[in-house]
Amino acid sequence: MSGQNTSDFHKRITLAGSLIAIGIVFGDIGTSPLYTLNAVFHHKIITEAIALGSLSCIFWTLVFQTTIKYVLITLQADNKGEGGIFSLYALVRRYSGKWLVYIAMAGGAFLMADGIITPPISVASAVEGVQAVVPGFNTVPVIIGILIVLFIFQQFGTDKIGKVFGPAMIIWFGFIGGIGVMALGDNWEVFKALNPYYAYQMLVNEPKGFWLLGSIFLCTTGAEALYSDMGHCGRNNIRISWIFIKIALILCYAGQTTWLLNHVGEEVGSLSPFYHIVPKSIFWLALGIATLATIIASQALISGCFTLINEAIRLNIWPKHLVLFPSNVKGQLYIPAINWFLMCGCVGMVLYFKESTKMEAAFGLSVTLTMLMSTILINAYLRIKRVPFIFNIMITGVFLLIELSFLAANLQKVKEGGWITLILGFSLFAVMYIWWRGRHIKSQIQSFVKLSDYLPLLNKLSTEENLPKYATNLIYLTTSDSEKKIEKTIMDSILKFGLPKRADIYWFVHINILDEPYAQKYSVDTIIRNDVYYIQFDLGFREDPRVGYYFKQVFNDMVENNEVDVEDSPEQAYQQNKIGDFKFMIMDSFLSYDNRMPFWKNFIMKGYYNLRYLSVKDHINFGLDKSHMETEQYPLVVVPFAENKMERKM
Repeated sequence: MSGQNTSDFHKRITLAGSLIAIGIVFGDIGTSPLYTLNAVFHHKIITEAIALGSLSCIFWTLVFQTTIKYVLITLQADNKGEGGIFSLYALVRRYSGKWLVYIAMAGGAFLMADGIITPPISVASAVEGVQAVVPGFNTVPVIIGILIVLFIFQQFGTDKIGKVFGPAMIIWFGFIGGIGVMALGDNWEVFKALNPYYAYQMLVNEPKGFWLLGSIFLCTTGAEALYSDMGHCGRNNIRISWIFIKIALILCYAGQTTWLLNHVGEEVGSLSPFYHIVPKSIFWLALGIATLATIIASQALISGCFTLINEAIRLNIWPKHLVLFPSNVKGQLYIPAINWFLMCGCVGMVLYFKESTKMEAAFGLSVTLTMLMSTILINAYLRIKRVPFIFNIMITGVFLLIELSFLAANLQKVKEGGWITLILGFSLFAVMYIWWRGRHIKSQIQSFVKLSDYLPLLNKLSTEENLPKYATNLIYLTTSDSEKKIEKTIMDSILKFGLPKRADIYWFVHINILDEPYAQKYSVDTIIRNDVYYIQFDLGFREDPRVGYYFKQVFNDMVENNEVDVEDSPEQAYQQNKIGDFKFMIMDSFLSYDNRMPFWKNFIMKGYYNLRYLSVKDHINFGLDKSHMETEQYPLVVVPFAENKMERKM
């Protein structure tokens, strides 16, 4: 998408775009009425002050966190039309301190942790409604069954079923708004709770009132998805849809609060207040709609995790994985390794917690930490946009105050299950840090040589008839972003590793991953005509790099433009193509035994190489067929081993 097209896309308001937004963006936040007030009142006596205070807190949380922070401010920070915490980092990293990479990694790690806890709590909170009719019903096998089917389905793509997401979620939001109005009856006085005084009263005057924020925060989970899915729906479609969504949510919460006020002095019991306001005559219909809504919400978050990891791979802060595109829908992708990892995590959560009310401790903590990280990045974005310093501090200060309050309230739940989120988040952060730091250390010791110093030798080698021809076109993938320098290991591969590799043409190809999501461009530098060329591919970080396919396309373009001469040769007569044979050389390092590194650097580098072992191989990552490539290994010495010279025995 060009800059103008992107701008138009985000300005447009269409029925189709709004439908997509309702179906994809709001699933997570839309299912929060199933469990938010249940988390607040679980095993507690209902009081009027806490019921009205909770509704007041929910309303103002949705105002500040969702409406102001995400819908109004964060949606402005689009990176060539795309959103999400890594897109935001890519947008600000050129202008801000290098330390922001840690903030982005932490935000991404806890968002992934959120992806492991959201599907179980959403599906469990819906399915547990069965217990109202069948007391003691074991919901665990049903929840696990739904989750496994959902993850198995990912490999087939969601383009067809995705078309029903929008209408299904409109039914859901219409339904929760409708039952909220029915529950309100004539008791519209409950809306006095929209006065922030009631929130203040609960937080300050009620015993342990402040700590209820940990549960109330669940009402805004999914706000990050508003931003992450901006590229699919368009900014204004999300903003317009949010008006309808917010009204439906407030009506549903108000209806539940009315029921709570009618049962002051009692306990909520094991059933969520949501199911208490559902008319008995449509209970099974409500259960079906709620389950479908939670599946759609889970689907949206799983897709969001795929997008998140794909962006992290492109930004070199996550190990490379196989990324597949199961449909023709741009931006829809599938990462098998992440899919099965999420599935195991989700099933593990269900087996450990068993009930949705026990999961909410782990749930709130991950979302709070992600939001804190995005607030810090938003501060950097507002600085770039030259928002006056005082306004920037005021805006982000308010969000930090709210989020730190929620974090403090959530931290008390570490013993109840929040520790799982912390372990997950920090483990995922550690993977990102080790990969990023290991690549950085490796790149620091990567030595480059001037290509011009080797050109006479390459020119002579290409015409040396006494040496066997290695390939007609020998192509090296290089990390060098200039035709003037090349890795020493590549030159050693051509000239020193075994017999010199004779080829008619030597190609040096550099893949440059852009900060923008979608782009396919290339440039060619002719260093020696018909002997040495340098190609740079500029690819968006959401593009699928098919370097073998792109290379053939570039070669044919160059033939048509008379930039390279195609001479008939005995080989080509049999091969019947213009390009002749071509071979990609992949240079692959291994950690040499001739290293003596300090403990921490040794730990990082061994971790990095272990992650490389588990990650996808370069030929798969660059879209190269095995028939046209070869891998050559070389030892990496980070800190040379140096001892006194051995003495010879006489």
